[in-house]
Amino acid sequence: MASARTRKGLATIDRLTPPQRVVHRIGKFAEDRGIEVYAVGGYVRDLLLGKPSKDIDFVVVGDGIQFAREAAQHLGVRHVVVYPKFGTASFLYRGYKLEFVTARSERYRENSRKPEVTASSLEDDLARRDFTINALALGIRTCDCGRLLDPFGGRKDLELGIIRTPLDPVVTFHDDPLRILRAIRFATQLEFTIEAGTEEAIRTERERLRIVSQERITEELLKILAARKPSVGFWLMAKTGVLEIVLPEVAEMRGVEQIGPYHHKDVFEHTMKVLDRIAAVSDSLPLRYAALLHDVAKPRTKAFREGVGWTFHGHDEIGARMISNISRRLRLPNEMSRFAEKLTRLHLRPIALVEEGVTDSAIRRLIVQAGEDLESLLTLCRADITSRNPKRVRQHLANFERLVQRIREVEEKDRMRAFQSPVRGDVIMQVCNIPPGPTVGKLKKMIEEAILDGKIPNEYDAAFQYLLQIKDEVLREAQRQPNGTGREGN
Repeated sequence: MASARTRKGLATIDRLTPPQRVVHRIGKFAEDRGIEVYAVGGYVRDLLLGKPSKDIDFVVVGDGIQFAREAAQHLGVRHVVVYPKFGTASFLYRGYKLEFVTARSERYRENSRKPEVTASSLEDDLARRDFTINALALGIRTCDCGRLLDPFGGRKDLELGIIRTPLDPVVTFHDDPLRILRAIRFATQLEFTIEAGTEEAIRTERERLRIVSQERITEELLKILAARKPSVGFWLMAKTGVLEIVLPEVAEMRGVEQIGPYHHKDVFEHTMKVLDRIAAVSDSLPLRYAALLHDVAKPRTKAFREGVGWTFHGHDEIGARMISNISRRLRLPNEMSRFAEKLTRLHLRPIALVEEGVTDSAIRRLIVQAGEDLESLLTLCRADITSRNPKRVRQHLANFERLVQRIREVEEKDRMRAFQSPVRGDVIMQVCNIPPGPTVGKLKKMIEEAILDGKIPNEYDAAFQYLLQIKDEVLREAQRQPNGTGREGN
C-alpha cells in the first residue's frame, strides 16, 4: 500500500486547526486503547485540497460501534446514533459530525443499492469507496500520525483534477448507481474532469439510477445547483444521458430547429448561461432553481409562424404549472416551488415593459405582483438577457437598467411593494352599512386599481375619500343583483 507523509498531519498541537484538534483527540484516545483508527474519505480529501470540512469519517480496524461509544463517553458526548446493520455510529462534537465505521467489504444485490457488509481490512475498506480521491486514509495515532495511505493514486488524481473509481467503474456504478450523480457532483464542485473510462461507464449504467430513491437524487441535484458554476454538472448530465432520467423536462431543451432563414437559440445553452450568471451573483438555491426552469415550457410551446419565425407563446404560464409538477416529483419544499413558479410566471413582464413603453401604472402592477420577490425577479431578468451579438446585449441591458431606475423611483414615491388597499374591509362595511360579501371585495379592488393607475395616492385619506365617491353607484348596482347588497348566497 502506497504511503506518504503529509506536513499537515505532523503539525504541532498548538498549530492545529479546530477539525485537526478533534482528529488529534480521537487519535490520542485510539492510541491509549491500542486500537487502529484512521481518518478517511472526504476529510482527508479536503485536508489535502486546503478546504474546510464539517464531517469527519473514521475507519476502525475492529468494532467501530463500540469504539464510537467509548470515544463519545471519553469526550463527554451522551447521544450516539448507531446503525448496527452497517457497522457505523456517529455523534456530534464541537460542531463536527464524527462518523465511525468498522473496516468492511461490501456485496450488492441486483435491484438494491443497499449493500451486505462484512468486517474486513483497511485495504478492502478503501477499495469499496466511490472514487480514488475519497479512497485515502490518514494515520492519526502518534505511531503513524501524518502517514497517508493511498493505494489507488488518489493524491495524484487530486493534483491532476481527475474523478476516477478505484475499481472497475462499470461494477462501481452498477452496484451503487447513486455514485453516477456523485461523480458528476464532485466534478462540478471541485471543477475536475471525469476520466474517460469512468465517464463511459456512467453512460453505460445510467438506467440503474431508476432504482435510487428520489430523495437521494434530489440531494445530489441540489448540491450541483449550489456549485460555483452549476452548468458544468448539467452539461455532464446532458452529455452522458443522465439528464433524460433525472430531469427529462430540462433535457428536452436541447437542440435548435431551423426553417428557411429562421432558427431559435438552443434553449438549454441559453439556460446554462442564465444559471451561471445567477450563480455568479447569488448563492440563493431557490433563485438558481428558478433560473434552471424559467424557460422549461419553451420546447412544449414552440411554434413556427410564417414571416415571423419561432414563437413560444404562453411558456411563462405553462412553465409555472410544469414547475409545480417537477417540484412535487423532486420532493422539494412547497415554498421553493412557489418561488420558482412565481418568477417564471413573471419573468417576461419587465422586458415587455421595456418594449411596450414604461408607464407608472404598469410599474406599480409589476411591483405589487412581484411583492417581496421583486429583487430576485429583476436579478433573473437581467441574467436572462443573452445574445451572440454583443451590441444587442449592451442595448438591452441599458434599456433594462433604465427600467430598474424607474421602478426605484416609483417604489420610493409610492411604497408599493407590500401593497393592499389602505382602507380595510371592516371600514368599508361600516361606512356602507353592508355585511361581508363580494361587494366589499369589489370596493377594495376598485380602490387598489385607482392607486395602481395613479388616480389617487397610496394614502388612507385619499383612499377613504375615493370610497365615498364610488360607494353609492356600487351599492346601487349590487341592489340590482339577485343577492341584494352582496350577501353570499346559501
